[in-house]
Formats: sequence, C-alpha cells, structure tokens
Amino acid sequence: MEQPIKILIVEDNVIIADDMQSMLEEIGYEIVDNVIVYEQAEEVLRTQQVDLVLIDIILASDKTGIDLGKHIRENYDIPFIFVTSNSDRATVENAKTVKPNGYLVKPFEQQDLYTSIEIALSNFTYGAGKSGNEESGTMEAPMSNSVLKDSIFVKKQHLYYRIQFGDIQFIKADNVYLEVNTVDKKFLVRSPLKDYLEKLPKNKFYRAHKSYIVNVDHIDAINSKDIMINNTLIPISKDFKEFIISAMNS
Repeated sequence: MEQPIKILIVEDNVIIADDMQSMLEEIGYEIVDNVIVYEQAEEVLRTQQVDLVLIDIILASDKTGIDLGKHIRENYDIPFIFVTSNSDRATVENAKTVKPNGYLVKPFEQQDLYTSIEIALSNFTYGAGKSGNEESGTMEAPMSNSVLKDSIFVKKQHLYYRIQFGDIQFIKADNVYLEVNTVDKKFLVRSPLKDYLEKLPKNKFYRAHKSYIVNVDHIDAINSKDIMINNTLIPISKDFKEFIISAMNS
C-alpha cells in the first residue's frame, strides 16, 4: 500500500507555518504536526512517523534549526529542508555543516516549496543520499524513487508515496525500464536490474533470472523451470532453482 509522504513543519512564526501547512495540504502532502521549538520537534520525531522535515533556522528556543538538523542527521535517516529568511553567507555556511537536503529562502511561493520537496525526496537514499528513478501505478512516465529503511519512495503523478518492500512481489526488466509489481499495481522504473537489486533487502530479494528479481516471500509454487507469484509464471536460472530447493530443505 502506498502512503502519502508525512511532513513535519518546524517554524516559530505561526502565520508562516499555517501558510506552509495550507500550501502542502493543497498539493496533497500529509502534515504530521506543526511545531515552533526544537523540543517539540524532537518529541514528534521520537513518537511519530515522519518522512521529511521543514525547519526554520531561527526558532523560539535556545536550540536552533541547525541544532535540529544535526539531531536528525545523527538519529534519523530522513531528509530535511531549511526554510529561512537569512541567506547571508555565514548562515548558509553554518547550515551546510549539517548537510540539509534543501535550502529555501523566505518569502516563497507554493511552487518553490513543492520543488524543494521534490528535489529532496528524489535525491535522498536511506543511509546515503544517492538517487534513482521510478514510476506510476498506471504506467505513465518515468519518475524518481529513493530508499528508506523499510520502504521506497515512489512518485505517482505529482506526489511521492511510500511503498513497503514487503509489498513488492517481483521486478521484471524490460529494455531500459523495470516493471515493479506489487499485489495490485505496476510501477515503471528507469534503472538497470543489477543497480535496483542493490537497493533492496538482501534477505528477501534475489535475481531469479537475468530479467527478474523476486521477493522470495511471495513465491507460491516452483517447478524445474519456473516459479509462480500471484498467478504469474517467472522463469528461473539453474543456480536460483538450486538455491530455492536448498532453502526449502533447510
């Protein structure tokens, strides 16, 4: 199941914060909370699922947005964007030390906010910050994806969603694209099969054939040449057949 990206706003100007929330909800993102100080943000991060944080650098607390950025970098693998009215060199240099995934200068329009979030999500990879590409359930156009600990960001139409790894059944290579199959949807990804395999959990996903990656938890049946997943016959290599039979017998 895809879930809307959940955003935390940390901004001590209530009017600006409410304006940001309205902009984001109008686009289709979900606001987890809207807080004004470091301590409140820390509590939300600790107790709720947050996919991305928008942080004002100057907060109504002793600890600044840069302190919060440092806390996120040290404790959470999620992207964050600094939102500030300060674009002087000293502020920018200080902000860069915690490696934000974006830097947005006030005042800004809805499109600026949307673009900053798009870039931050498309470039972010769990534990690293690499990038990739992915697509929609109706197989429309290529789009970006990024990896989190238990899931992957998938862009569908104009929004990013979170897809759990466990929902992916198999992936089929088709020319320059990959067809990522879940129980009820197909997503198109522009990526080599080998590179995509490296993004997925090693204990669940295996190269079953030169053109297929499969999630072993979804295998329904096996014979000498194929496996079946969700009524789809998938060819398998000799090595994979031996691996699966060995795993079944252990």
